[in-house]
Amino acid sequence: MNIYDIAKEAGVSITTVSRVLNNKENISKKTKDKVEYILKKYNYTPNAIARGLVAKSMKSIGVVTTNIKDIHHANAAYIIEREFNKLGYNVILCNTGDKTEESINYIKMLSERNIDGIILMGSVFSNDVVKSSISSCIKNIPLVLQNGLLDIENTYSVLVDDAYGITLCVDHLFNKGHSDIVYVKDSDTYSANQKKDGFIIGMNKHGLKIDDNSIITTKYGLDGGYEAVEKLMQLNKNFSAIVFGEDITAIGAIKKLRELNLNVPEDVAITGFNNSTFARCCYPELTSVDNKVETTSSLSVKLLNDLIEKKNVTSNILVRPDLVIRESS
Repeated sequence: MNIYDIAKEAGVSITTVSRVLNNKENISKKTKDKVEYILKKYNYTPNAIARGLVAKSMKSIGVVTTNIKDIHHANAAYIIEREFNKLGYNVILCNTGDKTEESINYIKMLSERNIDGIILMGSVFSNDVVKSSISSCIKNIPLVLQNGLLDIENTYSVLVDDAYGITLCVDHLFNKGHSDIVYVKDSDTYSANQKKDGFIIGMNKHGLKIDDNSIITTKYGLDGGYEAVEKLMQLNKNFSAIVFGEDITAIGAIKKLRELNLNVPEDVAITGFNNSTFARCCYPELTSVDNKVETTSSLSVKLLNDLIEKKNVTSNILVRPDLVIRESS
């Protein structure tokens, strides 16, 4: 017994059955009672897909993240899921493992599920291959990119001013008397490049010298922080402060500096980015840029919900971060 059978026996349209199931108004009591009698008679439980086809909405949102183990992404996903739950939506969480192929597969899967909207978390989705998949698969589905930018129709962004956040770090370190400042870049994404640009802007602002070794590249994570310090030592680079684009990489550097009997911040000042729980758990506690994950996540939900409801919206929203000063600087 399906919704079509119920409608046929009641002598009404499937739309009327759907309206009864969803407690909609503008149905006569006689019709409503008749439909409810038949529903009860067959102990009918509505199929979610069938209801979605009738209502032209599955009340489902797709959220795609690169690494749900990352505490920043986990917090954002939690906030997004809770906010959409309050709005009556189910959330399908997709974890790509930072793999382009997985990103494309999930985007295709969501496009085939009559999803109401999609949030992509992270600027990694700005790469050309993923952009091509989004352009071809997601044409009529509203999409919000959290902390990234896509020049694609029907795609909107909630951005953190990452460059400004890193500039705040340079300002802070300069005001503390540092001039030999190094930046560590631990990924190659839109966000990471914005942070690097912010470092250059901050250094130029204060007339500080930038040479070929002022920007060090490494991998993301604790090991990346270790390696960044090792690189600086091998280069015989003079530095009194290091600015990192991620908290966890900065903490790896703190551990390595301690192994070298260098004190933070007396010998080397350190700043991170994300203001994560890690920033408060390490020793010394880490000065870090608060990129407002609660704000950007809530704004992403509001923006996508407004798009679904066909309200007039701003295509891009920019959030300015703050610097939370702790013992590491």
